[in-house]
Amino acid sequence: MDIEKKYNDTELTISVGDRIDTVTAPDFEKEILDEMGNFNSLVIDFSKLKYISSAGLRVLIATQKKLAPDNIPMTIKNVNDTINEIFKMSGFDKILKIE
Repeated sequence: MDIEKKYNDTELTISVGDRIDTVTAPDFEKEILDEMGNFNSLVIDFSKLKYISSAGLRVLIATQKKLAPDNIPMTIKNVNDTINEIFKMSGFDKILKIE
């Protein structure tokens, strides 16, 4: 799993490549948690993501729950058809903001 983090003022964009699965999900979560308190908006760019497992979905929901009390928006962008299908099948397309 490749992760790149970029700030645009107070907006953090995290680009994730390859896979988020049981092995890589803890690293993905740690990268997000390490930045908590440093941003007012979170964008997760999945343009290079090929696969996400239930462990990765859990990280997304947990992150959204942590951001909600402070009204910090989280947006997932550049989702390919395969990942989008996983979001639809799991119902996450109704829970997460996906562009």
